[in-house]
Amino acid sequence: MEVPESSKSGEQRLRLHYLDGLRGLVSLYVVIYHIDIDEYIGEDNIIGKIFDYGDFAVAIFIVLSGYVLMLPVTRSQSGYLSEGLWNYIQRRARRILPPYYAALIFSILVAAIILGLIKIFNFQWHKLAEDEIFKPFFSPIDLITHLLLIQNFTSDTVESIDAPMWSIAVEWQIYFIFPLLLLPIWRRFGLFSTVIATFLISSIPFYLWNTLIGPVHTWFIGLFALGMTAADIGFSQKPKLLAIRKSFPWSLFAIIFFIIALITNKQILETWIYDYICGLTAACVLIYCTKCVNEGKKSLILQLFEAPWAIALGAFSYSLYLTHAVIITVLGHFLLNFQMSPVKFISILCVVALPLSLVIAYLFYLIFEKPFLSNFLKKRKVKDAVN
Repeated sequence: MEVPESSKSGEQRLRLHYLDGLRGLVSLYVVIYHIDIDEYIGEDNIIGKIFDYGDFAVAIFIVLSGYVLMLPVTRSQSGYLSEGLWNYIQRRARRILPPYYAALIFSILVAAIILGLIKIFNFQWHKLAEDEIFKPFFSPIDLITHLLLIQNFTSDTVESIDAPMWSIAVEWQIYFIFPLLLLPIWRRFGLFSTVIATFLISSIPFYLWNTLIGPVHTWFIGLFALGMTAADIGFSQKPKLLAIRKSFPWSLFAIIFFIIALITNKQILETWIYDYICGLTAACVLIYCTKCVNEGKKSLILQLFEAPWAIALGAFSYSLYLTHAVIITVLGHFLLNFQMSPVKFISILCVVALPLSLVIAYLFYLIFEKPFLSNFLKKRKVKDAVN
């Protein structure tokens, strides 16, 4: 996941608060999802079901990336990246890499402490769940692939160390595909040809060689293209896209795709098909929100995304995404030392882990993320959003 850059237009900055709010809400959902409520209270429990759609959240983040990076392109007269390719890569690296590597070092330090406790004090480390998101036992290959942001290239490394980091690696790789492949297709053949080409390029390899390249998540390129599509439809002044933006019932489309995503899962559908349904939901929501803002409407969903607390949360959502896995896992192991029922265990874990994750993430943001933001983003302090 990334925090998008704003365009140079002051008007643009003012009108896109819903992106921050959406990002903040989705990050908060990811934290609750990774607490694994359904693991302890049962998948049939309504609360467990509500917080069992973590894959939906990752799809939203990728669509958001495509949307935000496409915005300045679709609004420009040239259709090219402002200030060139090299400047674009530098901005993306400065925005994504320092917090990522700081979080990786944080994970390694915590892992070293855990190993020391095990050897010196015979501390018992029991797995909390089958898909534990922080793994203090890792190999040199795990570390090397994380350093190079290629841990998603193999199934053995994709969820090692700090599991949520795999999506950052995928996003980093897409940052290069965007200007080198997607934009040239878009400029030459248009939006819908780009979507079709991207769908084929990203989905067919997974369909043919699932076991070989499944962890690479090639179909995420298609999700990114859906975000590009939402930005182009939402802000383009081309007559055809204007007509599409104004005439299509985007809120209804979002509801339909959302319902399909809720009643299906990856056991019923192929992974990439399910993620595309989630991505279509996110793209329709973004187009609908953009349309509401342009027309001066205040829908319920837009009011939620523009709530001050959601915007404030969105300001440090990237740090929250990077650090929460360690906090949840370590705290969970600490609570295992006390004999308690599963319901009591998960209740205490939720009450303590959620606010603790938020506090640590905000401190992490101040130290390792905020110094690398653009001048405009530095001024968007959390306290300004909640005042």
